[in-house]
Amino acid sequence: MISVFDIFKIGIGPSSSHTIGPMNAAREFAQDLRERGLLTRTAKVSIQLYGSLALTGTGHGTDSAVLIGLEGHRPDEVDPDTIESSVRRIRSTLRLQLLGQHEIDFDEPLDLLYLRSQVLPRHSNGMRFSALDASGAVLLQEEFYSIGGGFIVRGEDAAAAPSAPAVEVPHPFNSGAELLRVARERGLELFELVLANERAWRSDEETRAGLLKIWRVMQDCTQRGFNAQGLLPGVLKVRRRAPRLHRTLTSEGASGGLDVMDWVNAFALAVNEENAAGGRVVTAPTNGAAGIVPAVLHYYCRFESGADDEGVIRFLLTAGAIAMLYKQNASLSGAEMGCQGEVGVACSMAAAGLVAALHGTNEQIENAAEIGMEHNLGLTCDPIAGLVQIPCIERNAMGAVKAINAARLAIRGDGSHKVTLDQVIATMRQTGHDMSSIYKETSQGGLAVNVPEC
Repeated sequence: MISVFDIFKIGIGPSSSHTIGPMNAAREFAQDLRERGLLTRTAKVSIQLYGSLALTGTGHGTDSAVLIGLEGHRPDEVDPDTIESSVRRIRSTLRLQLLGQHEIDFDEPLDLLYLRSQVLPRHSNGMRFSALDASGAVLLQEEFYSIGGGFIVRGEDAAAAPSAPAVEVPHPFNSGAELLRVARERGLELFELVLANERAWRSDEETRAGLLKIWRVMQDCTQRGFNAQGLLPGVLKVRRRAPRLHRTLTSEGASGGLDVMDWVNAFALAVNEENAAGGRVVTAPTNGAAGIVPAVLHYYCRFESGADDEGVIRFLLTAGAIAMLYKQNASLSGAEMGCQGEVGVACSMAAAGLVAALHGTNEQIENAAEIGMEHNLGLTCDPIAGLVQIPCIERNAMGAVKAINAARLAIRGDGSHKVTLDQVIATMRQTGHDMSSIYKETSQGGLAVNVPEC
């Protein structure tokens, strides 16, 4: 089992698998050099990006991420406003500070290679780091895979069979059916079960405080999206829409009817426009789908009577449990599953979370999660120009509205339904495996090739 805070991670845009993961991998490689006493012997570092990382890495900020990671920065701590200047310094001086301690030469065209026609054996998001001494001899070479949601695995670990969890939890679960069964046998609501599991890492008070911090970061991201102006970075010259929509809704005093949908759209657009600009976001479960959970949480807090912090906590604990099921039994990676593994999973999480916040039953929660994914099956990942902008930003708005509707359908029923969450997760996994690679975060198919970049 993993923690809910492995699902909801504070990081930077625009991509969890292409930005956060590679930054973490680069930092780990540099730390390995230091731990082995090789840091000061290193004269040069060579980086090779493979598969989806190579094909869309520039648009997803992978190049900047690995440079910042090698200098020792963490996604949850780095100031997004300093990244551009740091990368500009490295490129202009051709010098890089490993972990901020040891300066080496770095010539990006030679030392950062995009191997677009090659894929490492275990995942499309593969990367290889090599450290060389002054004579050109290899001191250390390591492979990493960025497997979605900011998670990384080392090359030697990627093929290993799953081992026993490092942390034992009181209520382990590996499927939706098992989650419901354990909760039923022990008389627990789903959020209570997850909260009890979190005690393997920290106290209830720390978990609650951490979840409310996650919610504050989501709120701050939304507000920055409302306050920002102008164009998003990249060749598409996409203009931010959230600020104008927010001003219109605020000035009109819109608060009912279909205006609610407009507000949900505004919340989701604000977050994903910030993500596209490289701002501070929360993986939920990924960056490309980071707007759906916050938008639905904003909907809950703004438009549902009786909404409070306890409801937010129920929402996030439950949504985290649903994400764990997808991670255990399928994938959170757009490069593996297409966008059904990102927006589809986020829609499923948010639908379940909203039902939990509204005191729905465990069976209604599972039903909502199933509906949220069932109607995202087959969703492709085809970002134009490799940027997390079109169709990604708008797709989050659609996913948020769909999640609310899924929750409403479920909570109006009694929890009984024909298709189970486990069946829809298995179908998503099979669909992802059958999906052509051109529709899985490579920008080689779909909208990416049928819409001019400029």
